[in-house]
Amino acid sequence: MEELTLELLIEKIQSSNDGERAAARDAAGPVGAKAVVPLAKIAATGDLEIARAANRAMQNIVYYAGRPGAEGEAKAVSAELLKLLGDDQPAQLRRDVLWMTWQIANGEAVDSVAALLAKPEIHEDARMCLERLPGEKATAALQAELAAAAESDKPALAHSLRVRGVEVPDVPDLRLKPVKKTAVQPVGR
Repeated sequence: MEELTLELLIEKIQSSNDGERAAARDAAGPVGAKAVVPLAKIAATGDLEIARAANRAMQNIVYYAGRPGAEGEAKAVSAELLKLLGDDQPAQLRRDVLWMTWQIANGEAVDSVAALLAKPEIHEDARMCLERLPGEKATAALQAELAAAAESDKPALAHSLRVRGVEVPDVPDLRLKPVKKTAVQPVGR
């Protein structure tokens, strides 16, 4: 395949030829941050296979920009991903973008992601993204959400904090509560 420019990537990712589309998807990484928003538009509106190829091309850009020594590229791609978290985007695209965000972003993403905790349709995805973002700012955002959360949301938020190494003694760990009747007793009883 010839050198992949943004224009060529967008053209080939929308091709009806499966092989051409797959080759563009697989080679998307070096096109970089400038391709994220145009690919997201295709991922949100294209027919199933084309949308899927556009989404995977975005993932390949994230993987490429996240390689060692490419911090500038990672920051640029992260900034483009954050543009896609608004209410004007479909919920599924925002879920996918949150998944990509935690793989590449740093503390600069915390405020944008934490704001999504108020959106019921993507609350859990935002929580999981914060669980994986590095830095104390993400921990503080989860702690603030836990303090204000409804009782039904607290176990999941506490789990995310525990994963980050924070003790949460006031919220029971539901993973330790049997969901079926059992005759098994704790050790030492």
